[in-house]
Amino acid sequence: MDAQRALSEASLPEYLRSLGLARGGEPVRIEPAGDGNINWVRRATVGGSWPRSYIVKQARPALERFPQYQAPTERMLCEARYLEQVAAFDSEGVCPRVHHFDEANRVLVLEDLGAAERLDHALARGADASAALLTLCRFLARVHRETRGDTSLIERFANEPMQRLHGDHIFALPYQENDFALPPRTAARAALLRADGALHAHAQRFYRRYLTPTGALIHGDVQAGNILLPAGGVKLLDAEISHVGDPAFDIGMLLAHALIPAAAAGRAASATSVLVGCWRAYAEAHGAKALPSQAEALGYAGLELLRRTIGAARVAAVAEDEAGLRVIDVGLTLVREGSIAEL
Repeated sequence: MDAQRALSEASLPEYLRSLGLARGGEPVRIEPAGDGNINWVRRATVGGSWPRSYIVKQARPALERFPQYQAPTERMLCEARYLEQVAAFDSEGVCPRVHHFDEANRVLVLEDLGAAERLDHALARGADASAALLTLCRFLARVHRETRGDTSLIERFANEPMQRLHGDHIFALPYQENDFALPPRTAARAALLRADGALHAHAQRFYRRYLTPTGALIHGDVQAGNILLPAGGVKLLDAEISHVGDPAFDIGMLLAHALIPAAAAGRAASATSVLVGCWRAYAEAHGAKALPSQAEALGYAGLELLRRTIGAARVAAVAEDEAGLRVIDVGLTLVREGSIAEL
């Protein structure tokens, strides 16, 4: 890639005008949008007689919130390609609309979903998000079914640095000595898990599956913070970790995040009907041919529950020891048993 033009809040209005997304005399208001952990992300609101707004994302070599980590800017290329590739299978409008992609500067301009609530926030307040979850399951199934075995996608979605950065935080770092800030009882339990050889073996087996470039096109980060709930619908964002890999990983991540609030509250068993419904919707939309293993999907889900409790990316639901210990127990059950019935 040639020298990248780094956007700024000062330069973004003129950049949008150069794309025809803002007219010469129209005011443009710029503000931060989302968490901005990986990319530079801003909301641009264009005033005037035809008010509209956009989300502008730029991938830079240093991650936005964690500049000590470097990652190739090709991650934005993978996200743009994912949105292009899955459009034919997105009959329910799960992916955001793309207004422009600037490959040279790794800039993606997307529709703005405004104040749409995040899935994790909705689940935390006890909202019924089952319709959104089922829509996501059907969408993932269609993508996995239609892209399975397409070897041309392996090179098109070559994204190993992002895969490994993400994978290390799920399958490796929680089980190594680390300085993650944990409540005292959770920290003591994490120390025991780091000494659990059988658990390490499970994690490494799943990591190898995750890294193997066979299977189907996967989104790679189907977590509740990347899912928005606009009125009457659902949107899946942030496909910068997309790659060819194990479809069970995508559905496992979604199941994990559907389960976290109930598990934290000690009500994991009450969530089994939601998980069963999600798997049924996924399986029906996918079809029996080459359907991923439910046990493998639940194994990934269990490791995600552990990562979100004893890893770097802890979620608000496990802030207190009691909640965290409950989630650890559920995560271990899923990893070891691979069965919803055991919850």
